Amino acid sequence: MKLLKRRRNAVSLDGRLEGLAEAADLADGRLDADAVAGARSVVSRAGVRRSLSIDHTAVALAGATGSGKSSLFNLLSGTALATVGVTRPTTSTAQAALWRGAGSGPLLDWLDIPRRHEVSPAGAWSGPEAPAGRGVAVTSGPGARVGDAAGGPEGRGELVVPGLDGWAEGDAAGLILLDLPDHDSIESAHRLEVDRLVELVDLLVWVLDPQKYADAAVHERYLRPLARHRDVMVVVLNQVDRLTPAAAERCLKDLRRLLDEDGLAGVPLVGVSARTGAGLPELGSLLASRVADRRSWAARLAADVGTAADTLVRASGAVAAAPEVSVDGLAGPLTDALSEAAGVPTVVEAVAKAHRHRSVAATGWPLTRWMRRFRPDPLRRLRLSTPAARSPGGPVGRTSIPVTTVVQRSRMDTAIREAAGAASAGLPAPWAAAVRQAARSHGDELEDGLDRAVAATSLGPVRRPMWWRVAGLAQWAVFAAMLAGALWLIGLLGMDYLRLPQPYLPTAGELPWPTLLLAGGILLGLLIALLSRVVAWLGGRRRARGAARALRASIGQVARELVLEPVAGELSRYRRFTEAITVARDGDGG
Repeated sequence: MKLLKRRRNAVSLDGRLEGLAEAADLADGRLDADAVAGARSVVSRAGVRRSLSIDHTAVALAGATGSGKSSLFNLLSGTALATVGVTRPTTSTAQAALWRGAGSGPLLDWLDIPRRHEVSPAGAWSGPEAPAGRGVAVTSGPGARVGDAAGGPEGRGELVVPGLDGWAEGDAAGLILLDLPDHDSIESAHRLEVDRLVELVDLLVWVLDPQKYADAAVHERYLRPLARHRDVMVVVLNQVDRLTPAAAERCLKDLRRLLDEDGLAGVPLVGVSARTGAGLPELGSLLASRVADRRSWAARLAADVGTAADTLVRASGAVAAAPEVSVDGLAGPLTDALSEAAGVPTVVEAVAKAHRHRSVAATGWPLTRWMRRFRPDPLRRLRLSTPAARSPGGPVGRTSIPVTTVVQRSRMDTAIREAAGAASAGLPAPWAAAVRQAARSHGDELEDGLDRAVAATSLGPVRRPMWWRVAGLAQWAVFAAMLAGALWLIGLLGMDYLRLPQPYLPTAGELPWPTLLLAGGILLGLLIALLSRVVAWLGGRRRARGAARALRASIGQVARELVLEPVAGELSRYRRFTEAITVARDGDGG
């Protein structure tokens, strides 16, 4: 149900309450706890008030000791219910006078007003000379049925006093007039009662007097903080009969100036006298129009929402547009620092060495390649492996990469702070602090996350290079030729030693074939091994570059998950807060 629409862009009261509730949830843990609790209290209070009678308007007469509000209450209600005093507080608990109060019981229970007085429909104020015979039925206690006489049919407890004849029949229907304790009472319980009801009633009538109308207590404690409530506030300067007309005019002008300074420009200001009745017709007409409008309760809730939203804005420091920060732009320097802290340079170097180590083992001279078995594989020494050596979907263990040094950790911390600083630039201080905290929220997981990312990264292709097999076969071929030549020469030496006839010895030019096979096999084997080392060195560099890219991508993913995503989430939270608080404030600066 749309309850109260904004004049300019149709933001309903429901929408503003939803915005305030969302803003409070988003601000929780970021802004002052009291401001957040206050906003949630407003949302809760609004939900309760909207469920109660909207045909009744709770109007509170509030003022200081001796301001004459109790006299005004008696005069408006046509009763002698309120005890009148001048120099000391006489009202200890709030009491209510009701006009056609049927159905207002739950509202009064919520307001916690035990003393309730039903004004008879014929009772309407006609000035201090009101005729007798009008009356009110007095009922008391939570849950009492308004309209029932406390004394029953016999009239026990019946109070018959003049009433409000000055209001037309039905004009005051639905009015609940409250007489509050003095806000400056020496009794703290009285002041707390005033503070409680000032937060709950639909319409506030502040009764001031010529002696204390400029008192800082009422302006700083009540009027100024209630600047947004100007649509549900009336200010009365009572006891104008004690002043000359010129002095009364000067007081009213000065009071208007003070109200304007309090942010209450346009609030109705009425000069009255409870003794002579001056100004009371104007006040009665004003109250009757507000009661007949039946919208003071909604205007009060709208003002409460705006005030709570303003409090959240003050707690935030300001509401500025969230900076447009590219996560990819922040990822570069951060990934560099995290890569160094994760030992990526060590791993990249190990990838190149491991490739050369395995190339030599696969393509080296058969007479020396076996010695490679006694040298540890650089990657396995770091407890890293290629995908071929890792079981698919198997657990990823910790590596043996050297622990992060103090210098590396310092650079990592600096990079995180700089990323958070860049992301929070231009934000209000509490939200900037929240962004910095979000950037470090996973600090305890960062080093383990980096180690797991390195361990899980594919550091090379699964299949061995084809040229390893070709070079290996070539090595075995030349080794076989060398072995054949060596055996051939040994046979010839044996025959010569035994003085056996020498067999036919083929030659290549003038070089015998056995010698050619032996020498050629040795030279070709060494040449193939040398060329293989060159190719292995080039391949190691290529694989190291590929591993560096893969490791950087893995480290970048960790940086996003553990640093940048929390930062982006906090920035998104702030953007939603600004949108929600703008809706709650109704786009109005105050």
